[in-house]
Amino acid sequence: MKFETVIGVEIHLELKTKTKMFSPSPNTFGSRPNTNVSAIDMAFPGTMPRLNKKAVEYAIKAATILNCEIDNELYFDRKNYFYPDLPKGYQITQDKRPIGKNGYVDIFVDGIKKRIKIVRVHMEEDTAKQLHFDDYTLIDYNRCGVPLIEIVTDASLRNGKEAAAYLNKLRQLVLYAGISDAKMEEGSMRCDVNISLRPEGQEEFGVKTEIKNLNSISNVERAIEFERNRQEQILLSGGEVIQETRRFDEATKETVLMRTKSDAVDYKYFCEPNIYPLRLDPEWIKRVQSELPVMPDVRINKYMDEYGLNDYDASVLTQVIEISDYYDECVKYSKEYKMLANWIMGDVSAYLNKNSLTINEFKIRPVDLAELVEMIAKGDISSKQGKQVFELMLNSEETNPRKIAKEKGLMQITDIEVIRKLAIEVLDANPQAIETYKQGRDNIVGFLVGQTIKKSKGQANPALANQVVREELAKR
Repeated sequence: MKFETVIGVEIHLELKTKTKMFSPSPNTFGSRPNTNVSAIDMAFPGTMPRLNKKAVEYAIKAATILNCEIDNELYFDRKNYFYPDLPKGYQITQDKRPIGKNGYVDIFVDGIKKRIKIVRVHMEEDTAKQLHFDDYTLIDYNRCGVPLIEIVTDASLRNGKEAAAYLNKLRQLVLYAGISDAKMEEGSMRCDVNISLRPEGQEEFGVKTEIKNLNSISNVERAIEFERNRQEQILLSGGEVIQETRRFDEATKETVLMRTKSDAVDYKYFCEPNIYPLRLDPEWIKRVQSELPVMPDVRINKYMDEYGLNDYDASVLTQVIEISDYYDECVKYSKEYKMLANWIMGDVSAYLNKNSLTINEFKIRPVDLAELVEMIAKGDISSKQGKQVFELMLNSEETNPRKIAKEKGLMQITDIEVIRKLAIEVLDANPQAIETYKQGRDNIVGFLVGQTIKKSKGQANPALANQVVREELAKR
C-alpha cells in the first residue's frame, strides 16, 4: 500500500519591536534572565495591557506579504490555560478574527511551482521561557509578552523538501519586510509541524502527530522524513498511529514522544475585556503597506525581463535584500548587468564570507564597483587587471578604480599605433616565427601576441594586440 503524506506548518514569529506587545518592557534578546519585565508582564493585580501600535503595523505588513485578506477591525481574545510560563493564567491572542486570512505563498521545489495556502495570521503575546534541569525547572520571564504573529498553513505540503522551501521563502519575506530577524537558533522563529499519512486516493485525513519547537530548517526536513517513515512502518505492520506530540532529538535524528493527546484541548476562548475592539483606518493600513520594499519575486522578474539575467542569478541576488539593494544601486551606473551580477555573486560575496561581513559593511561603494566593471567591459583594463584593482580597492584608502589603475600603471594601452610599434619590434626580432606563420602554422600568432603584450609590460589590450599582429604579418 502506498501512502500520501499530509503536512501543515505553524510558525511563531517574534516581531522586532522595541517594546513588548502590551507593556513598555524592552524587547531584546540575550539580556540577563528576568530583567526585561514589568508589573504588567508579571500580571500584578490592577495592571492593564496597552496595545503596541508598531506590532500591529508589523502584523499588517506580514499579512500583506503573505497575500492575506486584512481585517480592518482588530479583536483580541483570552486563551485560558494554566502553566508556569504564563503568569496571567491566560494568553492574549486572536481567535475568531485574525488580522489576516486566506493568503498564500508560492514556492519552487525541483523547478516546479507550488502554492501553499495561508489559513490565518494572528497576533498574540509570547510566553516565558522554561529552562529544564534534571530535577528542577527555572523560568526566564524576559520573553513573556514579546509580540508574536502565528502563521498557519493548510495541509497542502507533502514532504520535507516542500516544508523546507516554504520556511526558506517565509523567512526571506519577513526579512525583506523588516518585521523580524527570524533567527530560529534564538527562538524568534519557531516551527511546529502537523503530519499524518493516508492511503493514496483517500480524502479523509489520517491521525496526525505534532512535532514541536523545531529550531532549524534542516531539522524540520529531517523530522518530517523520519516521522513519515515511522508512521508508515506502523501502518504497514497493521498498527494504529496515536495522536501525540513529539519533539526532534538532534543527537539521534529521531522524533521522541512528549505526550499523547486523546482530545483537543478546550482553551475556553473569550473576548479580551481590557482591550476594546479597534477599527483600523483603511488609509492608515495603506500607508503601512506602502512602507514595504519591493519584494523578491518582483525583483526576480525585473532582473530577468529587464536585465536579461537567468533565473538562477536573479534568485541568488535576491536572497538577501541588502545584496539586492546593492545590485540595484550598481545598475544605476552601469548597464553591464550580467558582469555586475557575476562580480557581486563571485568576488564580492567571497570577500564578505571570508571576513564575516555584511554588504552594509563593505567598503566599496556601488558606484565604484560599477566603474570597475565598466573599465573591464570597455577594455580599459583586462579581467586580470580588474582583480588586481579590486584587491587594491579593498586594501587601501582609495576606492576609485580609475585612479588606482592609473597610479599603479594598470591601465591597458588601447592606442592602436602604440601597439603597432611594439608588434613591429617583436616581428623584427622573430623572423623565424614569420616563416613559421607563412607555412600555415597559425598557432604561432599566440606567441607573437604574447611577446607584444610582454613588451608593453602587460598593458597592451589583448584583442587589439591580436588584431595588429595579424595585420603586420599579412604585410610580410
